[in-house]
Amino acid sequence: MKTRKLRYRPGLVRLHDAPRFTSKFTPGIPSPVSSGSPPPSPGPTWPMQRHARPFGNLTIDVASCRNSSGVTMPAPSAGILSALGLPRRTRSKVSRRISSSGLAITKPKPADVATGGPMVGPLDVTGVLSVRRQRRYLASSDVSCLGPGSNRNHYNSQCQYHYNPRYLSRDCSRDWGSQSHSNRRHYQPPALSQLPSTNLSTVFSVSFTLRILYASPTNSLSRSYGFVIFLNRLCRRRPLFLSCHLHLRLGTLLNPRINAHIDSRLSVAAARPKSLAPLQLCLPRSSMDRSYASIDSGTSSADWPVHPFELNAIAELDSLPLGSEVNIRARISTHRQLSKALDFILLRDQTQSVQAVLSHDEVDMASWVQKLPPESLVQVSGILKEPPEPVRSATVDTVEVHIQSVHLVNTAHNAPFTNYKPPETLRNRMSSRILDLRHPSNQALFRIRSLVTRKFHDVLFDHGFVEINTPKLQPAATESGAAVFKVNYFSRNAFLAQSPQLAKQMSISADFGRVFEVGPVFRAENSNTHRHLTEYTGLDLEMAIEHDYHEVIEVIDEFLKSVFKAVYEMPEIAEVRSRWPSQDLKYLDKTLVLDFVEGVQMLRDDGRDVAEDEDFSTPDEIRLGQLVRDKYDTDYYVLDKFPASARPFYTHKDPENPKWTRSFDIFIRGQEICSGGQRIHDVVELRANMRAAGIDEDGMDDYLDAFDLGAPPHAGAGLGLERIVAWLLELGDVRYASLFHRDPKSLPERTPGLAHPEADTTKPQPESILPPVEKLIANYGDASNTSWLDERFTIWRHPSGAAVGYVRQEKFAMITGDPLCDASQYKEVCMAFIKFISSELRLVPVWMLVSFEVQKILAKQMGWRTLSCTEEQRVNTDKRFSSVDGAKLRRVEREGVKIHEVKADADFMKRTEQGIQSWKSSRKGRQVHMTEVRPWIDIEHRRYFAAEKDGKVHALVVLAKLSPKHGWQVKWALDFPGSVNGAIEVLIDYTLSAVHGLVTFGVGVSEKLTPGEHLHGIRARFLATTYNSIVESLGLRRKAGFRNKFGALGEEVYICYPKHGVGLRDLGQIVKFFQD
Repeated sequence: MKTRKLRYRPGLVRLHDAPRFTSKFTPGIPSPVSSGSPPPSPGPTWPMQRHARPFGNLTIDVASCRNSSGVTMPAPSAGILSALGLPRRTRSKVSRRISSSGLAITKPKPADVATGGPMVGPLDVTGVLSVRRQRRYLASSDVSCLGPGSNRNHYNSQCQYHYNPRYLSRDCSRDWGSQSHSNRRHYQPPALSQLPSTNLSTVFSVSFTLRILYASPTNSLSRSYGFVIFLNRLCRRRPLFLSCHLHLRLGTLLNPRINAHIDSRLSVAAARPKSLAPLQLCLPRSSMDRSYASIDSGTSSADWPVHPFELNAIAELDSLPLGSEVNIRARISTHRQLSKALDFILLRDQTQSVQAVLSHDEVDMASWVQKLPPESLVQVSGILKEPPEPVRSATVDTVEVHIQSVHLVNTAHNAPFTNYKPPETLRNRMSSRILDLRHPSNQALFRIRSLVTRKFHDVLFDHGFVEINTPKLQPAATESGAAVFKVNYFSRNAFLAQSPQLAKQMSISADFGRVFEVGPVFRAENSNTHRHLTEYTGLDLEMAIEHDYHEVIEVIDEFLKSVFKAVYEMPEIAEVRSRWPSQDLKYLDKTLVLDFVEGVQMLRDDGRDVAEDEDFSTPDEIRLGQLVRDKYDTDYYVLDKFPASARPFYTHKDPENPKWTRSFDIFIRGQEICSGGQRIHDVVELRANMRAAGIDEDGMDDYLDAFDLGAPPHAGAGLGLERIVAWLLELGDVRYASLFHRDPKSLPERTPGLAHPEADTTKPQPESILPPVEKLIANYGDASNTSWLDERFTIWRHPSGAAVGYVRQEKFAMITGDPLCDASQYKEVCMAFIKFISSELRLVPVWMLVSFEVQKILAKQMGWRTLSCTEEQRVNTDKRFSSVDGAKLRRVEREGVKIHEVKADADFMKRTEQGIQSWKSSRKGRQVHMTEVRPWIDIEHRRYFAAEKDGKVHALVVLAKLSPKHGWQVKWALDFPGSVNGAIEVLIDYTLSAVHGLVTFGVGVSEKLTPGEHLHGIRARFLATTYNSIVESLGLRRKAGFRNKFGALGEEVYICYPKHGVGLRDLGQIVKFFQD
């Protein structure tokens, strides 16, 4: 018989799903409780199977059996088991153990059973379920503990359990069918004592209580009651989650969409005891079709079941007794290999680590573990033992884990460094921040950071503060016109909030009384220092005051001192100091408060030249901190009454001397962590200060309205979370205290991948199948390359797949744009193409509209002359703002013109072609262009935008996809005759807002001709004069002026030609090339 391969699937695993033992067994062993009960009669022998290998067994040993009156009854047979084997390919190196767990199964009395006969029970069965294994392998196991049935599997007076034929193998079912009815009643599977005992040890045991409420044989329920303990097979590299498996099986059975026979009154409740994890049982569908049932753990709470194999935390290992079996999930920090079969592994889980010892007879297993790279996540089972001497490299140094099994949860690939010996430089650590954050010192650091925010919440809640969340998108710069990030907000100007200051004050005017916020703050300051970030976490508070602004200082002082005390009591502080050595912060019981003028005088006495009306520089602040520590023996102090010139417009001035303000800064170790003060609450004074500071009231209407309605006297402050952590722990740089820091060098520009990787010219291409030009344009092209799709262009192909487009014009080959290939191939492709033009076609090449890189190759390698009189006019849509005149926008809306992106279907093409023909017929005079109006070619790489009214197309804009570096091109922007005035401008503005990154309008004329390589003297002056006359005669600057309205900026492109073969008169061929 061919053995079916076991698969990881949601259904129950039956006995015939796995091979069996080849030996013959006689079932039955005496009960340990009721030894006087008669032994069961011999049952049929187990069938032989070829190539099956012994594996292990599962048993249920019954300790007691009592009825509802508490009377001990004859116990079921103690040898209920399933003896299975697995082929070699399905074995998994795993072992598991379950500590004592409780379970209870109850079956309520159905309403229709009462008339069928008397009830017998309930029956309480207690005992131990255990899995035994041979060597270190587990297999799929399946036990059916069947209750009474009315027909088959009759439950006899001695309460013996029977196998249900549905769960036996095909061969066993045939043997079962050959028995008489009486023999079937007493059939037992083979007993534990008759299994081979070689190398068998218990690796899985559960104490249980089984309560069965059953009916007599006269019940109307004809089917047997069955309860199946289900163990799914263990897949390689996949740990066993037994509780979850069983719960899912149970949930599947109870789902009426799956099993329509389940009554709606069926219920499930599972709760975790305080110290035990319940084992969920899976009920087979056959026993549930016509009955009611519920599973109850003895409590009414309904929590998700808990994994029975609960993982042990490394920190608790030294509190467990030696010899305990533990399960750990951790990362491999390092290996220390002593031999092929002996390995010491340092396992790390967050801030804790322990040494694991792998000493195994099988060299293959040890060799496999030794090849696991550091930082890989593994799950280890083993025995706790005492090491010969304390393990200095581990935080848990008094015990070690002797490994029994190892499961690879996930592998760490290409780790740039290991956290066992990490790099010291900030740059190297931040380049792989995820790996760096796994280091125990960072794990401890961010627990301390979390404590700071928790204390901030606790203290302020105790003082009656309300937490708020303010918007981060502002209509105007919140405090000044500088140092803010501009955002394109649906074609309108917006700014990222520099602070929640204005919103906090508005909340006080709204009578919130006391508010605070923990949130991001954005500063567009190009400061690459150890104390500045462009985005950091702010701890902000604002409160109505009763007497003066020092009430705010008192609240902040209480918060900070609670942080100082709590941080130094945390065990994580030792781990942080192992990487960043620091001393305890010194602070006074009554916090030192110095006036600003006192600080100025201390610095002047120290020989520093500081002004009274200016804020301190960073070196001055650090030096003042040292002076204060020497004089007052404190690292923590407040600097009060700052000059008005160093404070924002909303800061309240000192009534006694307007030169000074009611504001303060708080310092730790000479570094500022907090700035605050009293705010102006009188609207007249506030408006006057805004005018004096040159701040426009536009966009500040909501803020000023809050003060027009009458705001109470108030004060507040803002603290930097990263600075508090960095200066308290002496990290040296605030970037260490930020999870993923943002500074001016963050978010470097990345070159996106190719749109068509199959058209990569750097990879070998079959000569017969070269990538199409359309895909090359999307991979490498700029605006000039899109004209190559016109019929007048001829495409030359390089063996690599690269392409160059040219036009024959008399004795010249007119080439436009860079070669379509990777930039590293420019030199090779250019040299091959020029050789082809000169040698085979006998033409003189003139290469136009090329980038700086290509002109450099032509000038240096070929000695060509170069000049620039044109420029690629590009717009960065991520930095532009709407420039459309409001009157035109309102006119277009009033006329009912619809501006939208359209799909180029047959109907739209037909309607648009009518407008294109009208546009062509309306053109007058000489036209200068490089491409024909053919909007329907290469639709795959086009986007279409239209202005329509009543089914008529008034304007059309077509975008062509360029390389990822260059973005998109406004290939055509057509304003059809009879269109609404301003429709084309509104349409172009809408199109630019619909894409991100760079968009080019194509090539336009420059203000002047700029000579390049090998071009100077009379020749250069003559060309400049000729260029100006051509531009003026053709009116070429008008088009460039129109594009500048949308924020287009010029990027030089070059015209290149050989010294010999192109005279001054021949340069007229260039103008001829662009004319109709």
